Amino acid sequence: MTAVREAPPENRYGRSADQRADRRLKIVGSVLGVVLLGVVGWIGYDYVAGQGISAEVIKRQVVSDERVDIHLEVRKDKDAKGFCTLRAQHEDGSDVARKDFRFDERTDRIDRILTLRTTSRATSVELLGCTIDDGASH
Repeated sequence: MTAVREAPPENRYGRSADQRADRRLKIVGSVLGVVLLGVVGWIGYDYVAGQGISAEVIKRQVVSDERVDIHLEVRKDKDAKGFCTLRAQHEDGSDVARKDFRFDERTDRIDRILTLRTTSRATSVELLGCTIDDGASH
């Protein structure tokens, strides 16, 4: 008696067709992963690079009922020109001052003490935002 060894029927145990499908899925998944990573990286870079001017209120001091001094730190592209808007509010939430301050210096970091003239005593100061512009005066 001669023993004949038979190979299992193809596809019966999920070998060749499943292996090909797995390989395709791995390739497609890898390509999609790389594309997604590239898109996220591009969006992140564009967001950071697009921030031409930003600022932070370091300290504020209510000097009187008509005046608040603000220490503002501005970070920007060296050649960027723009302005930042500050607002002071009374304790009831009403605005008592709002002013744009220009930053056209050819440097990437500016520390400046600014003065807001108020219509009554301020209890808070808020940086509303900074904007790059074409150099028009405000």
